[in-house]
Amino acid sequence: MDESELHALGRSHFVDDLPLPPGTLHAAPVLSGYCQSRVATHDAPLAPGGGGVEGEGGAPGTSSPGLDASHAGLAHARLLGIDATAALALPGVKAVLTAADIPGANRIGVVVDDEPLMAEGEVCYCGQVLALVVAESAEIARCGADLVRVALDPLPACLDARAAQQAGALFAPPRRFACGDAEAAFAACAHVASGSVNIGGQEHVYLETQAALAVPRDDGGMVVHASSQSPSASQVGVARVLGLAAHDVEVDVKRLGGGFGGKESQATPWAAMAALAARHCRCPVKLVLRRQEDMRATGKRHPYSADYRIGLDDEWRIVAYQVTFYQNAGAYSDLSLAILERSLFHAGGSYAIPNLSATAWSCRTHLPPFTAMRGFGGPQAMFVLEAAIGHVARASGIPATVIQARSLLAEGDAFPYGQRTERCRARACWEEACARFDLRRRQQEIARFNAGSPLLKKGLACMPIAFGISFTHRPLNQASALVHAYGDGSVGFTTGAVEMGQGVHRKLRRVVSVELGLPVEHIREESANTTRVANVSPSAASATVDLNGRALLKACAALRGRLLAVAAEHLGMAVEELRLEDGAVWCGTAPAGLDWPTLVRLAGDARVSLSAQAHHATEGLYFDPVREEGHPFAYHVYGTALVEVSLDWLRGTGRIERVEVVHDVGRSLDPLTDRGQVEGGVVQGLGWLTSEELIFDAEGRLKSDSLSGYKPPDIHAAPEIVVHFLEEADEPNGLYLAKAVGEPPLLYAIGAYSALMDALHAARLALVKPLDAPLTPERLLRALYDAGS
Repeated sequence: MDESELHALGRSHFVDDLPLPPGTLHAAPVLSGYCQSRVATHDAPLAPGGGGVEGEGGAPGTSSPGLDASHAGLAHARLLGIDATAALALPGVKAVLTAADIPGANRIGVVVDDEPLMAEGEVCYCGQVLALVVAESAEIARCGADLVRVALDPLPACLDARAAQQAGALFAPPRRFACGDAEAAFAACAHVASGSVNIGGQEHVYLETQAALAVPRDDGGMVVHASSQSPSASQVGVARVLGLAAHDVEVDVKRLGGGFGGKESQATPWAAMAALAARHCRCPVKLVLRRQEDMRATGKRHPYSADYRIGLDDEWRIVAYQVTFYQNAGAYSDLSLAILERSLFHAGGSYAIPNLSATAWSCRTHLPPFTAMRGFGGPQAMFVLEAAIGHVARASGIPATVIQARSLLAEGDAFPYGQRTERCRARACWEEACARFDLRRRQQEIARFNAGSPLLKKGLACMPIAFGISFTHRPLNQASALVHAYGDGSVGFTTGAVEMGQGVHRKLRRVVSVELGLPVEHIREESANTTRVANVSPSAASATVDLNGRALLKACAALRGRLLAVAAEHLGMAVEELRLEDGAVWCGTAPAGLDWPTLVRLAGDARVSLSAQAHHATEGLYFDPVREEGHPFAYHVYGTALVEVSLDWLRGTGRIERVEVVHDVGRSLDPLTDRGQVEGGVVQGLGWLTSEELIFDAEGRLKSDSLSGYKPPDIHAAPEIVVHFLEEADEPNGLYLAKAVGEPPLLYAIGAYSALMDALHAARLALVKPLDAPLTPERLLRALYDAGS
């Protein structure tokens, strides 16, 4: 049964639905800043930190001496002690584990080995795991976690990226992409605008929170059922924490209830904690975060602050652009450096800018480590560029669409990192969108409406996109696949692709169907499992179908070749004359009299292998990080969206009315799934730019830590979305001439920000410079009335 049918029927199983082995315990984390924290007064010694003391029953714990009783949620502090006495006294609690109980390395860093599994000696953000309570039920474990007390000694904390950069708190030296001579080009520009803008982060809001079930093996190894986009990364992380070899750890991922990048690196710590508890207690342990725990403890899309300067020539083309990005990376590096690099790759957006200079700083702050999210740094960079275009357009009194149209990429244009466009469809998408959705007429209608409407204003903006497809870390651009034909003719396959609602298994089943000539009903995808397909790349970067699909195609081709050789011998025909189609062997235009089940049986009797494994690595990718030049992407996805909004300037409420998209998807493998990805990406992007605001207090605690205070769009906020796929747009570097579709559509939502800014400008002409995002009703209202009534 198809994944979508299982979801609709409520029959999909996730980690929390798995049958529990006998004796399973449950774990709950103790989070810094949200537990019983006490600040040292320095006039008496503090109790030492508690280790994994096992027990049940006993006297309740007492306060450690020398502690001020006031509650303190500290973003940065020395960890002086952990008092688990009261938690261990709670009936049903079996253990309280800390960093001292880790048998291997207390390290889970992905790119840089800087992040501990649990705090040890120092607390670097609110939400950091200090201890893990293991109990007979999840409820008891959480009650136990509430009883754990920690002693902290405050240290200076920084929550702001620019302040961190000024203090030299960086994860790496700054990086710079450049082409031409931007500084010199500004002298000849007819129109110049400069300013600063901030863009907030974004919570992933996957429906399934972080979850893992760890089951000890009898040989000392560990099986982990994880909600992870990266089974191999979770395998490596668990093995490192437990002090085991990778082959002693099996990670199995059936499906995710959403990921969006939030389970690429950040699923590993929860898998490792469940495995640590299972190893310590010698029994299965399940760890499933509640929504508030998940929001407090996990990283999100990176907030950015940026300075920009943009220059146009007298024909309104962008000829010079300077930008400096200040990335708030949080307390540990996570994937921040790779995300920062992606921001640089997309600093020029969908435009041919001859003179560009982009500088990026990854700044260490005392917030939860920010991480991957749909777009992976590209959306922040493109947002800043579109904000700059809007600024110079409003200041110059011309539509932003004029600047955009005259600056679009064309065939053979070079990106700032040296790669040249191939099969560039930026202008084709723009022209199709403007014609299909009647841009000029609607601009005129909105101008007339705004002139006659005192309280309600409208805005219309275009958003062109160009998004590179590949992992920018070259070694990740590879995949493997394993295919089995069983004796009855049914087929199963395994790849490293993780299904998380994006329809990857549906597309991969089609690959097997096409290559082996079978109905999809005869084909079953297995879970992503590190014992069947090892060393897999994450299901991320919009490359999952391309990489795993090509590996699967090769495996199917190998199996098909063997089977056709058997068929040729049996039928007395040449192999070249035969093919597999409709569950049978065909010769020319007719069946050859040998069906698929019989062919499989004949191959088995002849001792021909009915299994095939294959590997695929994307060719032609390279990048020189010293020169900051190369060819990092297999191809680019293009598109253009028109976004129409309305603004009630009396109340400060904006509404996204319509989003109309022309999207370059190549020759779509599955139009229904791809359309859903475009629509979902647009709505998620609208939330990031209009309603989803991360709010931290002065101590670094997340205040918008539940869905009552954090506002992703609901069905009532979703606009009408029209999607048209660009025709005659085959992509030879894509699987079956198709293009990836996961991440690029989110970028269309930047048009909503631009349209709202134009509506604001129509209401208050003094509003020329871009506002910070998201454009929440509060921010819109303040902007309207700060500009004068």
